[in-house]
Amino acid sequence: MPAAEPSIDAAAIRNRQIGVGLMLLGAILFSCKAIVIKLAYQYEVTSITLLGLRMAFALPLFLLIAWFRRERTATHGPLSRRDFIVIVILGVFGYYAASYTDFLGLQYLSAGMERLILFVYPTMVLLLQRIIFGTPIKPVQWLATGICYAGIALAFSGSDFSVGNYTALGASLVFLSAFLYSFYVIGSGRFAPRLGTVRFTSLALVAASIAVLLHVFFSGNTLFGLEPGLYVYGLVLAVFCTVIPSYMVTEGVRRIGAGDAAILGAIGPVATIVLEYLVLNESLNLVQGIGAGLVIVGVVIIGRNK
Repeated sequence: MPAAEPSIDAAAIRNRQIGVGLMLLGAILFSCKAIVIKLAYQYEVTSITLLGLRMAFALPLFLLIAWFRRERTATHGPLSRRDFIVIVILGVFGYYAASYTDFLGLQYLSAGMERLILFVYPTMVLLLQRIIFGTPIKPVQWLATGICYAGIALAFSGSDFSVGNYTALGASLVFLSAFLYSFYVIGSGRFAPRLGTVRFTSLALVAASIAVLLHVFFSGNTLFGLEPGLYVYGLVLAVFCTVIPSYMVTEGVRRIGAGDAAILGAIGPVATIVLEYLVLNESLNLVQGIGAGLVIVGVVIIGRNK
């Protein structure tokens, strides 16, 4: 029996490494969303129309994934009526409402500033878990969070973030988005281990997609007859900035927990800096590079913490 312990430890380490990798890649793909949205806004499209395109393309993919993985999800715990209701609520408020306020905020902020404000959600996750569930906050989590925030502050120092005269409004909308998304992250950490990543993500995101499409319909907007380029951006948002990273992040949270997963999301703002430089021709200087390095240090601390 004692000889089996090293293999168990090795499996646990491997499981954590996979979770960290999924979280990092998912966060980077999610960070691409802000860049694609800024490019799409060149067509003067409304926020709900663009969000509607995103979820209209994503909805069939969520349904297909849920269908093809239905046998595997059956091996997890039963889905009660209470589970169903809570997950739907998480999808509607933690994803649809969070996405909509984020899209609105990006009309008034640069992609970099949006990422900076949105990244308050890791601290929100830690605090909300402490308040709601009494989950203790480890010193290493505070250390990693502090290093990541210091890096982000350096990375975005000296940049011009405002677009127009509505910076405060945009910042408030993105902050609200971060608050709402925190509940989705916490929910995925609570439900995915018991019900399965595919079941939780599919149900939550299908609910969010339906809510978005209903919003589009009742607001009098349309998803037809738009510029061809908008459909391309909508498809990119759906596949690479929604469907793929959604399952990656939920699986990552399942493997390493919501607290550490939220901190690892710090890589997102750094990725946005690089993408702004490559795609939107924004500046990239030495101070930003040092800040990005600090974020990576914080990510490594969490990645190596067991």
